[in-house]
Amino acid sequence: MNPADLLSAMKRTVEQLAAFNEMAKALTSTLELREVLSLVMQKVSDLLQPRNWSLILQDERSGKLYFEIAVGEGAEALKSLQISPGEGIAGSVFSSGAARLVDDVGGDPFFAPRFDLASAFRTRSILAVPLIARGRVLGIIELVNGPQDPLFTQDDLTTLTAIADYAAIAIENAKNFWRVQELTITDEHTGCYNARHLRAQLEHEVKRSQRFHHPLSLVFLDLDRFKHVNDTHGHVVGSALLKEVGELLVSRSRQLDLVFRYGGDEFSLLLVETAPDGALTTAKRIRDAFREQHFLQSQGLDIRLTASLGVATFPDHAHSAMDLIRAADFAMYAAKGRGRDGVCLAEPLPTDPQAEPQEP
Repeated sequence: MNPADLLSAMKRTVEQLAAFNEMAKALTSTLELREVLSLVMQKVSDLLQPRNWSLILQDERSGKLYFEIAVGEGAEALKSLQISPGEGIAGSVFSSGAARLVDDVGGDPFFAPRFDLASAFRTRSILAVPLIARGRVLGIIELVNGPQDPLFTQDDLTTLTAIADYAAIAIENAKNFWRVQELTITDEHTGCYNARHLRAQLEHEVKRSQRFHHPLSLVFLDLDRFKHVNDTHGHVVGSALLKEVGELLVSRSRQLDLVFRYGGDEFSLLLVETAPDGALTTAKRIRDAFREQHFLQSQGLDIRLTASLGVATFPDHAHSAMDLIRAADFAMYAAKGRGRDGVCLAEPLPTDPQAEPQEP
């Protein structure tokens, strides 16, 4: 090996050791899943410099795989897609638990072109490594290069495998911690998060929104004439109905959104990185789902129910987390005032930041 190649190899080794050291520190310094994942994937980008890369995890509810993190050309289009275990190269790595290094996807029978079609990107080579903790595959780290990019190497595979080992431990620890935390932040009747967790999570997400300049939306939802259900069928049926409402809201939400029971028959949805138009679309989809739903059929009943929804977005409609709750709440009551079974958007903040926000 000539001196230049030796120097390059030594530099790469030093960078790898520094990156592994940082990741090891992260495992003991935080149990916040997003922070750990962001650090791990940043090291992937720094060390391996792929054109596109993603971290794919399994949704424990549906069993499908989803893009927890996607970076690169067309990445936004991938975030809404799901992958079945065994589908494509990433899905095959998840099912087999074995890493894949593919120089040319054109000759690989597992390659699924629908992801290139969605992202308008042309894939040539892929490096995919499973995230394995306690013998169970949690997800995949996948690196993608295009036709003009260099091929991945065996050294890249070795480096990514080591990173994946750290990432899998971090994910497993964070998920275990989160399961314990859920016992204190979950509403026992519906399985949704409770109001205390909404306030804590909202403060956290507002800070993230301010830091990264991403919009943050909140949907407030109140069941129309729910008291009539309790008066007619009793509180046991009413509690069972609230549980089905929670399940309906979770099923109509994205993986990264959070559903809360705010109190009584009020629910809320926290929509991260979502502008007013997207939040309105989500709210209207939920309103329509209520119109179509027949509740408690498994108990021999057929209860129909509608909901009134209010939508507010930070920073369009609020200066703080509590202001965002108030704005969404006011918008929800505006929807009730207009005849129920509808969606209202909060009034925008006045141009004068010192002026008091107005109710819709």
